[in-house]
Amino acid sequence: MERNMMEELVEWRNLRADRMPLVLYGVRQVGKTWLLQEFGNRYFQNCLYLNFERMTAVAAFFEGELQPDRLIRLLEEYFGQKIIPEETLLIFDEIQACERALTSLKYFCEEAPEYPIAAAGSLLGVAVNRERYSFPVGKVILKTLYPLGFDEFLQAMGQKHFVTLIREHFESMEEMPQPIHRELLQWYHRYLLIGGMPAAVNQYLAHGSLVNVPEMQGMILNSYTADMAKYSSAGESTKIRNAFYSMPAQLAKENRKFQYKLIRKGATAGLFGDSIAWLVFSGVVLECSRVGQAELPLVAFRDVSAFKLYLSDVGLLAAFTGIWPENIVRGELSDTYRGALAENYVAQALKTNGYSLFYWTSDSPSYEVDFVIQKEGRILPVEVKSGGNTQAKSLKYFQKRYAPQRLLRMSEKNFGTEGALYAIPLYAAFCI
Repeated sequence: MERNMMEELVEWRNLRADRMPLVLYGVRQVGKTWLLQEFGNRYFQNCLYLNFERMTAVAAFFEGELQPDRLIRLLEEYFGQKIIPEETLLIFDEIQACERALTSLKYFCEEAPEYPIAAAGSLLGVAVNRERYSFPVGKVILKTLYPLGFDEFLQAMGQKHFVTLIREHFESMEEMPQPIHRELLQWYHRYLLIGGMPAAVNQYLAHGSLVNVPEMQGMILNSYTADMAKYSSAGESTKIRNAFYSMPAQLAKENRKFQYKLIRKGATAGLFGDSIAWLVFSGVVLECSRVGQAELPLVAFRDVSAFKLYLSDVGLLAAFTGIWPENIVRGELSDTYRGALAENYVAQALKTNGYSLFYWTSDSPSYEVDFVIQKEGRILPVEVKSGGNTQAKSLKYFQKRYAPQRLLRMSEKNFGTEGALYAIPLYAAFCI
């Protein structure tokens, strides 16, 4: 399946003299290894794949001197393959399993930039679980791979023409033909259940049915909880799991602000703050912080005590909460949780597009805008509506107070404008 990240990898390859080693991270099973191998096969004469978890003999090479010439010679001898500058891509997979290999990237950057190296690994292992050696700050390019966005999902489903069509209507804000609009809403509803984890998408492609998808998603969720034990102490991992398991209850509220009391009775920020930070830093959840003032720069008005958490993939949220396709088809899902899925979907789309996530509230009168983003030196409010009620009282109050050039309302309604209000169908969130 095609990934948008491929274009960024090609740009990195073309840097040549100014190119630093690349570290690609993301949550487990998001497709990092496949993407790097596909990139190597398409754009290099050959590639050399090292997996530091499995190839302990190769990892031992990095216990000695980290001179690039020495390492290249040892790798050539071990694999029986010539490593050609600029033409051989070196893939260092599971690099968190070998701290010295991560350190070596500094020397490849400084002394041998002609050897393109792309590393992949768990962010926790790469940046958190450091015991003896420091991270090569300023000597590597860091990129994050997120689950497939809705546009990538449509391409995987053989519906690439819809991606182009959505972008055209987003630019013109002309109404989408109603039959196509309804079909795209059906794909959007399907995406809410499948999400963007490659294994779940492939499961649907293989069987053409949603029946087996939750089982695959359950396996992915289990791998996340296994990491909680692997990259934290026994006591801390229990608290991390408890915080993680509270996610469905956190999002089931009309006000989705994170509440520690939903983890367990007597829970406080002092007890579970580090656990929340672990979940955010691992990429398993996405943090959306409150701002009390919608002014530039947003980060300066961040309230560290008030935040929301969304799952990194909306399909995993559906599986986590036990939502089945018939629940949506029959209209059995509560309005509150339909809203939670829609918000999680939009949060995921905005994060994938590089935005920091913030929401805005006013104290008196009480209004809340689901997301406020900083785009091209402007503040844009984004309101998410999942049901038929698209009255945007909070947006109107926000407009009166801050006079933004545009107000974005995401819903299942068609494209359209009304003054500064831009109505955008939920399936077009990837265009923002």
